[in-house]
Amino acid sequence: MAVVAATALATPLLLGAAPNHGPSHGSGHSKSASKEAVKLSRELVKNASAGDAYRHLQQFQAIADSADGHRAAGSLGHDASAAYVYRQLQRAGYQVSYQTFRFPYTQTLAEKLAVVSPTPRDVTIKAMTYTPSTRVGGLTAGLVNVPVDDTSGCEASDYASANFTGKIALIKRGGCPFADKQAAAAAAGATGAVIYNNTEGLLSGTLGDAGAGRIPTGGISQAEGEQLVADLAGGEVTVSFEVRQLQEERTTRNVIAETRGGKAANTVVLGAHLDSVTEGPGINDNGSGSAGLLEVAQELAKSKSKPANKVRFAWWSAEENGLLGSEAYVAGLSETQRQQIKLYLNFDMIASPNGVQFVYDGDDSDGVGAGPGPEGSAQLERDINTFLDGKGKKHEGTDFTGRSDYGPFIEVGIPSGGTFTGAEGIKTAAQAKVYGGKADVAYDPCYHAACDDLDNISMRHFDVNIDVIANAVGTYAHDLRSLTRPVKPAPSTGTPGSGGGLHDGHGHEVTE
Repeated sequence: MAVVAATALATPLLLGAAPNHGPSHGSGHSKSASKEAVKLSRELVKNASAGDAYRHLQQFQAIADSADGHRAAGSLGHDASAAYVYRQLQRAGYQVSYQTFRFPYTQTLAEKLAVVSPTPRDVTIKAMTYTPSTRVGGLTAGLVNVPVDDTSGCEASDYASANFTGKIALIKRGGCPFADKQAAAAAAGATGAVIYNNTEGLLSGTLGDAGAGRIPTGGISQAEGEQLVADLAGGEVTVSFEVRQLQEERTTRNVIAETRGGKAANTVVLGAHLDSVTEGPGINDNGSGSAGLLEVAQELAKSKSKPANKVRFAWWSAEENGLLGSEAYVAGLSETQRQQIKLYLNFDMIASPNGVQFVYDGDDSDGVGAGPGPEGSAQLERDINTFLDGKGKKHEGTDFTGRSDYGPFIEVGIPSGGTFTGAEGIKTAAQAKVYGGKADVAYDPCYHAACDDLDNISMRHFDVNIDVIANAVGTYAHDLRSLTRPVKPAPSTGTPGSGGGLHDGHGHEVTE
């Protein structure tokens, strides 16, 4: 039994009139569909347990512990995680399959930056994905600041005021993709590029693809960057710089499971990425979403309900490499198969230890970042909010930043939504007052780090979001009519829940 649901059963989603186009939403009998939806959603919310799901997290941790400390796509840790999920679903009676694809595997081998003179100190740096590598041991060179404007380091003219030949270019984030900045620096003769953030936090970025890399490139925090700029104002600065990254093509697999029955023309898809980064075991990111989805899938299989609609669960691989698993899946769909998918719900990082209850802003009522999702996304947001309201749980919107696996579904017009409890973004004082936790601290202080382990889980958030998954599965398995009921926009104080900027994958920023 879910912790919260012990005293308060799920509030069923509000269901509207049947659509006037496309396949029938639900069983074809509105009263029967509504009754079955309410019954199943309540049953799943009651039985889906954060405690049971935690056992899956323990398995993911044990796998990581036995496999170099991580579960990254293309590694033994991910292969074992996928096999574990596959076996659990097969035993539950689902039709289960692997979707295999090749992808560019990357693993950082070294990322070091240190001021050699005038005053020695270490600087924390993050190698950008697809960066070229320095030689082993790195290089020592002078640091040269690129003048700051709205497009710092983006054009050749930005490098005209100084000699960059054989030097390390220090560039402020903003105005163009990181790949363009390092390419311009390389053209000016620089042997490396250090890009500093224009907002709080360490900059974790990507050059987009292996072919874009020209010179070794890493990201540092705004504070570190501004300190280096101040140092340069006082005279010459020499740094030691080492960035090395393994890059090779590897094979990995998505795990796809679906109910044996249900109308294929009304397919409901829910997904979570199973892979971690190479820096840690990824128990919150995204063992939490993966375990929550697996727990609800198992409870659905145990129920006596026969869903009117086909329910499909997906555990994506290579999300951390740029949403590659979900992209491969969507790209492999025929036009008919895309039309059959009536919604996609994404669950990524649903147990952040200092988290906030974010719901993806389907109608863009918050006016933050990207625009609204495809038609039906506003209804998915409304339905999740209605459920949370019924349980007395506070929530707020979060932007479709493109940082997780809803991205490829949105691109082809499939209504999308889901929940998230925050990554490296900083919790505000107002959020701390509402949700508890610590202000001015990241939602997940162990984001993309070795400490993202079993101690990095909020069971409270985990429980609430498993209930969200359970309610959605129970409802949409029988009745999709709420997707056509009009939505009255309800703005919140929504944020991306993470660092700003555009991304090609979770945590992989490409530009300002």
